[in-house]
Amino acid sequence: MAITQKPVLDWDNEDFDEPITKKAISASPFLPEQKSSGVEETVAANLTQKIAMPTIASSGPVEMWTARIRAEDKKIINCPLDVNQLVPFKYTWAWEKYLAACANHWMPNEINMAADVTLWKDPKGLDAAQRLIVMRSLGFFSTADSVVANNLVLAIYRHITNPECRQYLLRQAFEEALHVHSYQHIIQSLGLDEGEVFNMYHEVPCVAAKGQWALKYTKSISDPTFRTGTTETNQQLLRDLIAFYVVVESIFFYVGFTQILAMGRCGKMTGTSEQFQYILRDESMHANFGIDVINQIKAENPEVWTQYFQQEVAAMIREGVELESTYAEETMPEGILGLNAALFKEYLRYIANRRCAQIGLPPQYPKAGNPFPWMSEMMDLKKEKNFFETRVIEYQTGGSLNWDDPEEE
Repeated sequence: MAITQKPVLDWDNEDFDEPITKKAISASPFLPEQKSSGVEETVAANLTQKIAMPTIASSGPVEMWTARIRAEDKKIINCPLDVNQLVPFKYTWAWEKYLAACANHWMPNEINMAADVTLWKDPKGLDAAQRLIVMRSLGFFSTADSVVANNLVLAIYRHITNPECRQYLLRQAFEEALHVHSYQHIIQSLGLDEGEVFNMYHEVPCVAAKGQWALKYTKSISDPTFRTGTTETNQQLLRDLIAFYVVVESIFFYVGFTQILAMGRCGKMTGTSEQFQYILRDESMHANFGIDVINQIKAENPEVWTQYFQQEVAAMIREGVELESTYAEETMPEGILGLNAALFKEYLRYIANRRCAQIGLPPQYPKAGNPFPWMSEMMDLKKEKNFFETRVIEYQTGGSLNWDDPEEE
């Protein structure tokens, strides 16, 4: 008896019986819509060829697709190849980042919040300025990571046509969900008004402004009819990637992170600070991955990186610095914990210059320096001493963290 493998393009239609054709392949939801070219025609022709394979418990042939993926044929966007085949790898950096992210796994409920709860409930535990920092940070981050996750799964993922990069995007999406879980764990532990915190991005101007800025970039490429494949649409995708990886995750997050981690260095809100430290490490990896994707798209599609487009990107980065500087001014109108708005403005300009260099732009703030060198230590993904009551030796897999007794040093 012959066994025939039916192609399944409609997962919900068991009666689907249309033969695989070039038209059916091009209509697949896993492939971007593109103009025909010699490469695409060849791939489509290969996919429609069939050969007789040895049968399994049968005397008849098994029909199988014959095309095999070659690493050199892969492209990060606008690739007609089967995205379900992870190997052979072309972008080993994407797979290595995925493995590193998995090795850095952690869970919020592993962090002891008892000291934070005691301090928060003590009327004299924190002053009003410190409480404002905590509330604003939770208000921004609790929804910002959801905005980033939605951009990943509803917009970016379907336009990235490389499976190893998609593998990392799936891990990143999980980590964004984990971060929201972490903020909820903090909010619940401290007994905060959940509605007040989660709705700040609608009610508090300095929080809302950053969310509105990000959402305008994800809106167009999340449109189901949007397709890459032209210089203009490729630039549109690149614009979204730069908005989220270079501005949102690389600039918008840094005032809140620095404020909370500074509290931890002073022995206050140590459980919250510890979770923010792990989140900062994850986010720094996200930014590095995104910048690699941006640079790979530029390398494969050099026509997108026009002088005008570079000027537009530089303007986006400067806008991000201004919005985050405003956030710093409104969340700490007076200096505390050795921090103030002027120092943050300098720090944000320093970070912006570094991000510009990473994507091939000139520095936008040539004289900016780093007033918070201790933040670099917080992002060491291997071994480091932290500033809290325990010391992380190394991230472990399987959700367990290996802790060492600081008294043994």
